[in-house]
Amino acid sequence: MALTRPGPAGPGSGVGPAGGGCWQLHAVLPRSRANGPGARFTVWLQGCSLGCPGCFNPTTHPAGAEPVPVRETVAAALAERPGIDGVTLTGGEPLQQPAAVAEFCAAIRAAGDLGIIVLTGYDRAEIEADPARSAAVADADLVIAGRYERRRHLGSGLRGSTNKACWARTGRYRPADLAAVPETEIVIGVDGEVTVTGMAAAPALRRTLAAGRPR
Repeated sequence: MALTRPGPAGPGSGVGPAGGGCWQLHAVLPRSRANGPGARFTVWLQGCSLGCPGCFNPTTHPAGAEPVPVRETVAAALAERPGIDGVTLTGGEPLQQPAAVAEFCAAIRAAGDLGIIVLTGYDRAEIEADPARSAAVADADLVIAGRYERRRHLGSGLRGSTNKACWARTGRYRPADLAAVPETEIVIGVDGEVTVTGMAAAPALRRTLAAGRPR
């Protein structure tokens, strides 16, 4: 998937702390319709050590991106109002930067009525067993939880594979809302950069868009 990075990524693997009040980001898409119901401010975090075979976003796995203040991302998201319905956090693995995710979600929740969705490779039991992960999703309306399993690929309704669970923490989102989310989205920026995102399997689409060099 071709995504615009907010800062240069450094070498390394696994995830380390990005510093107080900061997080490591892979990309931000101010308005997306393929990452949750309605138009959404979507944030891809950088760094994931779960190593799910066949992951859609392998370029988000290495840690080491330049730390970005969480407050800057909050301000950018709120600046998109009233044109967005909510925010989505994905990755990478958001819950490997739990303090930053908790800070971001709390600020979004306090600022108004934007919906919050978190996509994670951890399952609900793993989240509830860890205080930091639990705090990270405390303000989320919906958590899509569980490892991606390539043999059980689904690629719709925000679920990459059929084992992934929709953990509704509020009544904001219904199954029908998720079913209506487009499986793929292609955005062409003013500079000609092609952004491909969504839950559909990527290889065939990448070949179709070879001229745009999606990555």
